[in-house]
Amino acid sequence: MQAVILSAGEGTRMRPLTYTRPKVMIEVANKPILAHLIEELKKVGVDEVILVVGYYQEKVREYFGKTWNGVRLKYSTQTKQLGTADALRSAEHYIEDDFLMLNGDTIVDAEDLKRIIENEMTIGVNTVDDPENYGVVVVKDGFVEEIIEKPEKPVANTINAGIYHFTRDIFDYIRITPKSVRGEYEITDTINLAIKDGVRFSTAKISGWIDASYPWDLLKINELMLSNIDTEIDGVVEKNVTIKGNVVIGEGSIIKAGTYIEGPVVIGKNCEIGPNCYIRAHTSIGNGCKIGAAVEVKNSIVMNGTKIPHHNYIGDSVIGENCNFGAGTKVANLKLDEKEIEVYTKDKRIKTGRKKLGAIIGDNVKTGINASINAGAMIGNNCFIAPNAYVDGWIDPYTRVF
Repeated sequence: MQAVILSAGEGTRMRPLTYTRPKVMIEVANKPILAHLIEELKKVGVDEVILVVGYYQEKVREYFGKTWNGVRLKYSTQTKQLGTADALRSAEHYIEDDFLMLNGDTIVDAEDLKRIIENEMTIGVNTVDDPENYGVVVVKDGFVEEIIEKPEKPVANTINAGIYHFTRDIFDYIRITPKSVRGEYEITDTINLAIKDGVRFSTAKISGWIDASYPWDLLKINELMLSNIDTEIDGVVEKNVTIKGNVVIGEGSIIKAGTYIEGPVVIGKNCEIGPNCYIRAHTSIGNGCKIGAAVEVKNSIVMNGTKIPHHNYIGDSVIGENCNFGAGTKVANLKLDEKEIEVYTKDKRIKTGRKKLGAIIGDNVKTGINASINAGAMIGNNCFIAPNAYVDGWIDPYTRVF
């Protein structure tokens, strides 16, 4: 069976992480979101995936190649991101029969995919508390009557999860889909056209779906992925190291004496951990990282090549690739009043729904000694944070903070 995965967009709400990679290539549990999705597709019999790529497409092509984990891969380039229907249209020449279509940032498991595959022309749905932020799926007599994008007054809390089982007939309706008010060709408009023409769409309720809209959502996804790991130690563990729970340690990594690790934790290849550091549950550490003496990392994602070597604290944070933290750099993750943390993006203020949230830090950020980063700080790639500097709110890429 074939699947089409839409992977062309940047994911602007995931900035600053997507300034240097497409959203689908952000790593959780030490693998890109897209890799987790392909693994689940393979479990339900998908043997060929067409990746629709665009923004930073070379990162997708280089990582996955022509075959990944036993699944054949083909690529279709969407030069301009003109909507989901346009993206699917770019892959039409590869499609042989019925197929799955998914957004590349979808978090879904094999059991949910099985339910969607059961019937042709099926839409994966979920129920949420804030349907006004999604495409609301109106169902009548067991079939979809209409999909309404982000209605002011939703008539239901059933929403479109962005997972579909289509036949090739869908392309007939894509060809007559007009641009939406957003100036894009949207697959939900295509589906509404088909429904008006008498095509019947069923729904499949999915349970393992997570909407990864903002960077802090990655922490929830990371926790979910790590809950399924088993202990696998391929590196070197010195004497006087304490390991509790399920922990994965990659080849070439060394865990030095005095280190205390509480699983579930994943540590990549060629890492240097310790001595005398504390790695707490639901932490993912990428390849080639260094977590040094008297460092504590809790419930965080630390990406490849990042160094956190001396007397640092990192909690509930997402740290990009090739960062380097000076001695004594600390990241706050809780407000003194213990209220919900709000963050400033480039153009607005957003409630995160979290009482604990550290920082979201892009690639190649360097901090000097004793830098202080406040809860909810968003730091762009290639920033320089000077010794003793205090960082809060949104920081543009390539900024120098003194």
